[in-house]
Amino acid sequence: MISKFHHAVFMGAALCAITLPVHAEKADATLSGPLTIVVGYAPGGAADTAARAYAEQLRKDGAGTIIVENRAGASGRIGLNYVKDAKPDGKTMYLVPSPLLTIFPLTYKNPGYDAEKDLRAVAMLVDIPTAIVTGASQPFDGMQDYVKWAKSNPAAVTSLGVATLGSSGHLGILAVNEHQDMKIEPVAYRGASPMLIDVSSGVVSIGWDAVASMMPLYQAKKIKFLGVSGEKRLDALPEVKTLAEQGFPEFKAATSFYGIVVPAKTPDSAVAALEAAFLKASEAPELRDQLAAKGLITAPAKGADMAQRTREELASWRPVVERTGIVMD
Repeated sequence: MISKFHHAVFMGAALCAITLPVHAEKADATLSGPLTIVVGYAPGGAADTAARAYAEQLRKDGAGTIIVENRAGASGRIGLNYVKDAKPDGKTMYLVPSPLLTIFPLTYKNPGYDAEKDLRAVAMLVDIPTAIVTGASQPFDGMQDYVKWAKSNPAAVTSLGVATLGSSGHLGILAVNEHQDMKIEPVAYRGASPMLIDVSSGVVSIGWDAVASMMPLYQAKKIKFLGVSGEKRLDALPEVKTLAEQGFPEFKAATSFYGIVVPAKTPDSAVAALEAAFLKASEAPELRDQLAAKGLITAPAKGADMAQRTREELASWRPVVERTGIVMD
């Protein structure tokens, strides 16, 4: 049973629940600003990138003032709790990474809230390709090389930097530890940007996050990819092998998404207006191109569909969590 993890900055804390049902009815309501999109991570990461891209498109579509507010820490829980407790008027929302809904409920012993009661799903926005990277000067290329290097250098620090404890990458590495008889330690950060800086300088040997967070340092030749998650290579990185094709099937399903949630008591009319606005923004070619260039794939869906996908992913992760025995306080 795994109960403790090394933390570089902040311990991910209790978080709970899953289904996020939506009862929004068709309404004639329009958006009334200013609106705030809260991001639970530091500026510069994938969540921040997506939030700012959507905020700009919403402004272009006539939504008025849109503020992106970063409230980093606790693996996204600080921002989520802030939105949960916000006035339910449709003006404050959270850009939620799906692991907070599909994995955290399974991995925390003492969940701090119930998303089914405290939150409402508005819309799903993007799929998030994820990957493992290392510093550009490291002596290994590809995940197989990393495993060989780590086993042949037992005194070396083998650590995985993550922005979210309990993420799919975190669980994947625990499975690698089990199958390869290794001890790669997860190290949590407030966001992808500080984590990737430490990866580039060798403070941690490898890092896991959204590809979008990694592209600036990759393009600056500060980091290199060891492999991407999912079943097929990314159009933006066709030369990078998937982790699955390198012999690590644990990462085949290690993908996630971003969606928008609001406080549970937000009126149906406000939820419907937000849903319509985000779905419209998602269809803008310039937004799609902007996100694709950064490694994010637009995948718009209604709140009800987001809730259904959440339930399905929760069910798929349950046996993985049970097998790895991960528990976080």
